[in-house]
Amino acid sequence: MLTIEGTIAFAELETTEVYNGQDTGKYSVVLSLDDSDATQLADMGVKLREYEGVKQRKFSSKFDVPVYDAEGAEFDGRVTRGSKVRIQYKEGNSHPVHGTGTYLEKLKVLELAEYEGSGGDF
Repeated sequence: MLTIEGTIAFAELETTEVYNGQDTGKYSVVLSLDDSDATQLADMGVKLREYEGVKQRKFSSKFDVPVYDAEGAEFDGRVTRGSKVRIQYKEGNSHPVHGTGTYLEKLKVLELAEYEGSGGDF
């Protein structure tokens, strides 16, 4: 198994994600990565996206993903946008168009970001 650290851009860990109104049946996270981790993934054949100059990658699983806190105990709560995490993942098969797959196995919350909620403070 491989590990990588990043910052949560999006997380669907409590329920499976919905895309275009249809349930994908997958749990997922999108991580914002630093340059060295992004390069490491790219060298493995993993395709990355870029948002506002930051490299990102989606990791997903068809199975419920175990989530732990920084001490290794079971995490109770919501993994929020901006949280720093370490994930354990496995490399999938290489695809000529989509690149190498990345399958989420476990997630450890290293630093939980404060939840801002919808609407914010006007």
